[in-house]
Amino acid sequence: MSGTAHEVQYVTLHGHRRAYVKAGQGPVVLLLHGLGCDHTTWAPVIDSLAKRYTVIAPDMLGHGLSDKPRADYSVGGYANGMRDLLTVLGIDRATVIGHSFGGGVAMQFAYQFPERTERLMLVASGGLGPEVSPAIRAITTPGFHQVMGVLTLPGVRHVGKAGMRALAGAPCKHTRDLDEVAEIFDSFKDPHARHAIRHVVRAVVDWHGQIVTMADRAYLTEEMPMAVVWGRDDKVIPVRHASNAAALAPYARVEVIPNAGHFPHKDHPHRFAKIVHEFIRSTQPARYSRARFRNLLKNGRAGVGPTATVTALPSA
Repeated sequence: MSGTAHEVQYVTLHGHRRAYVKAGQGPVVLLLHGLGCDHTTWAPVIDSLAKRYTVIAPDMLGHGLSDKPRADYSVGGYANGMRDLLTVLGIDRATVIGHSFGGGVAMQFAYQFPERTERLMLVASGGLGPEVSPAIRAITTPGFHQVMGVLTLPGVRHVGKAGMRALAGAPCKHTRDLDEVAEIFDSFKDPHARHAIRHVVRAVVDWHGQIVTMADRAYLTEEMPMAVVWGRDDKVIPVRHASNAAALAPYARVEVIPNAGHFPHKDHPHRFAKIVHEFIRSTQPARYSRARFRNLLKNGRAGVGPTATVTALPSA
C-alpha cells in the first residue's frame, strides 16, 4: 500500500543538503528510515499520523534525496545530524520512531540526547542482537561496490527489479518484502549511494553479524517510555529480537504483528498508526533529570522492573 506524495523540503547542515518531509500539527514525531531506504518508506503512515502529530521524516545523509558525501556515517554521527535538523526546524523534543538501522539511530539519539527525546519506538530494529540477513552482511565484503555496479547497469537492473516485484506479489511470506528491496537495489545504481551504504554497514555489521548493541545501556530506558514493534515473518532481522528487547528493557511494551515482514508499517499501515497513537496517548513524555540520569550511569541497572508484555496482534 502506498501513501500520497509529500512535499520534500531541504535544509543545508554543515555544508550538506538534507531532505525531509514535514506534515501535520501537534506533538512532534520523528520517523527514521532503515538502511538504503528514505522517507518514502513511511508514506503509508504519514497522513494518518499527521492528523494528530507534526511528522518529520528525513532522508538521512547518504540516502534518498539527501547528499551522499564522504562523511561520518556512524550511528552517533546520524544521531547528531537528527539533533541538528530538529534544532534548525525549531523543534526541541520529539517522540522518535526508528525502523531497522533507523532504530539503532533512534536508540543512539535517545542515549545522547535524553532531554530531547519524549518517547522511543523501535520497529524491527537493529541493535537488539547479532543476527542479521546474509544480504546485509555481504555489503561489508570486498568487491561489493564493483559487483553491484555491474548488477545495476540499466538492462540488468530493470530485469532484477521486475523479478523482485513479481516475487513480492506471490502469496509467500518469504518474499513479501522484495518490493522494498527492489527500491533499495535500484538506489545502488548511484555509486555515491553505494559508497555511503557500505560505510554505514561497516560501522554496525561485520561478517559475524551486528556489532552495535543496546544491551549495555538498556537500563537507561527505565526513564523513558519505550515500545517495540515487529513483524512476525521478518526475514531481515529475526522476530526473536523483540523478546531480546523485552529482556533488556523490562518497562518496554512489545507488539508482534502477524502476517507482517520487515516493514510492518507498510504491511499494516492503519494498524501501525493506531499502535503509535495508543503508545503516545497512554504515556507521559519522558522528563529529563540530570541528577537521575547521573545516578543511573553511576549505579548501572539497580533492579528489574515489571516484565514487558509481548503482544501478538490478531491478523487482519
